[in-house]
Amino acid sequence: MIAVDSSSWIAYLAGGRGSDVEAIALALEHRQAVLPPVVLTELLSDPALTADVKTLLGSLPMLEVLAGYWERAGVLRARLLAQGRKARLADTLITQSCLDHDVELVTRDRDFITLARAGGVRLFGARSRP
Repeated sequence: MIAVDSSSWIAYLAGGRGSDVEAIALALEHRQAVLPPVVLTELLSDPALTADVKTLLGSLPMLEVLAGYWERAGVLRARLLAQGRKARLADTLITQSCLDHDVELVTRDRDFITLARAGGVRLFGARSRP
């Protein structure tokens, strides 16, 4: 299973290219894509979203919010902020969902690199990055 961030979904839905888009296509083909709840909220916030995309998103399994999720996310964000690092709330919540379910995250958003270093979330393709 892999979780997919909004940035990569947007690229995929726009017909973009990249290893993240290829990973999404493969994950969809093999029914391995999952949605962090915050990503679903972000994507459904687009007033121009088509019915086909809404149907696709609705067909995907969503990562369940586990007991203590909000507290763990708050502690993670506080740790980052105390270090003077950027920790957007939505990104922190997505990270915590991935950590709770031990799934890798596909994203184009470089802000997740800080979250990966501090929180331990695994980023798709990060092994090949310098």
